[in-house]
Amino acid sequence: MLIKILFIVLLLLMVIHLFRALPSIIKGQSSRPLSHYLGHRLLIAVILFGLVVIALLTGIIQPNPSPYTL
Repeated sequence: MLIKILFIVLLLLMVIHLFRALPSIIKGQSSRPLSHYLGHRLLIAVILFGLVVIALLTGIIQPNPSPYTL
């Protein structure tokens, strides 16, 4: 259950960084460059992907079985 909450928090952080970069995209001026926000989103995505892979390999989460196999 804790890992699912962590996934949700990381996804929310990605959305927050997306909206923080929005004024920089629209106005073209900001105190920080656009790459700063996009770099944070990329880092969060890499962490999230790594956590999913680790959770799958350790058995903490299980993928859905294929509906095509009997």
